[in-house]
Amino acid sequence: MSNSADMAQRKRVLDPVERISEVIFGVLMALSFTGALSVATAGREEVRTMMLTALGCNLAWGLTDAVMYLVGTVVERSRKVALLRQLVEATSGEEAHRLIREALPERLSAAAEPAALEVLRQRLTAAALPRPGLVRDDWAAALEVFGLVVFATFPVVIPFVFVHESAIALRISNALAVATLFAGGYILGRYAESSPWRFGLAMAAVGTVLVAVIIALGG
Repeated sequence: MSNSADMAQRKRVLDPVERISEVIFGVLMALSFTGALSVATAGREEVRTMMLTALGCNLAWGLTDAVMYLVGTVVERSRKVALLRQLVEATSGEEAHRLIREALPERLSAAAEPAALEVLRQRLTAAALPRPGLVRDDWAAALEVFGLVVFATFPVVIPFVFVHESAIALRISNALAVATLFAGGYILGRYAESSPWRFGLAMAAVGTVLVAVIIALGG
């Protein structure tokens, strides 16, 4: 049972939707800082300040996301433990079935027959109660969340390190940001077993519109 729980936890930690969402969030956060840079007047000191600010902001948000991930994990796991305890202490099968129905998504709850609910009740009450606290994989996942948000800063700010012409660096930065968003959408499309190109292009379109607004505002 413990091996199955470990495998389920590892699968959740490696959820590509969570990974790509963190990368996209980090890219958009970094874009908000590069967009505030005026290429007409920006000197190397302004560019350096922008890069440090973007990195510092994503460090702060990455840390915040990681902490909130851990908080959410503890809350959700404690909720599941509480449900299992209620099932064990239920005085009747009807009460246990009601608890299971309330925990299921609405459509599944409506479709579940009493026999299926009873099978679930027996399996759940026979299992050992999981620990409500954090495990090693949770800390690894939080570190991954932090790393992804911070990593997403680099494609956006790296051009300013190697290209001294601010206008050219900004255009390269915007192109890399849109390419990163396209890649994120493409991966999400594959995960959803839908059209990855459609997802990728839709995500890139969102990035392109954002970049266009940034340029129109003087970036």
